[in-house]
Amino acid sequence: MAPLSGYVAKRGVQVGQRVAAGAPLMTVVELDKLWVDANFKESQLHKLRIGQSVDLVADLYGDKVAYHGTVAGLGAGTGAAFALLPAQNATGNWIKVVQRVPVRIALDPEQLKAHPLRVGLSMLARVDVRDQQGPALAEAPRGEPLAQTAVFADAGQGAEQRVREIIARNLGRQVGQGS
Repeated sequence: MAPLSGYVAKRGVQVGQRVAAGAPLMTVVELDKLWVDANFKESQLHKLRIGQSVDLVADLYGDKVAYHGTVAGLGAGTGAAFALLPAQNATGNWIKVVQRVPVRIALDPEQLKAHPLRVGLSMLARVDVRDQQGPALAEAPRGEPLAQTAVFADAGQGAEQRVREIIARNLGRQVGQGS
């Protein structure tokens, strides 16, 4: 059972294939709860605030469809920070390159229903930076987890009682008697 309702976006297993414990089998995507990670230059971040209005255009639909969103948060690091090959030269010196930082933009679910998107599509994002009332991206605390699941929430429910029953049965006693 999947922890969410969605579409299989990436399947890494075939029927009859042996899989190791913990191996990823597939990726499930909730297409009605998509967001955009817009990669802005570091020098552009000082004007961005939580809650600012964003107009987006997807290459898929062109100028015919405009999405409206709001700035929701800042990514944990740049793409280079998590890259396989770090931005260093052969001597270990860091090369000064302006980095791009992912800024999370929440999309309107009704617009997604009318004009569905898929993961990985290209979009152009324009943020209205005139409203400077919200908290700065770097200062804003994360309100809620980006993703969460309750699939294991009740996995241990009743486990303690079951353990006591097994131990008592193996020791030949009733549950609840002295230890």
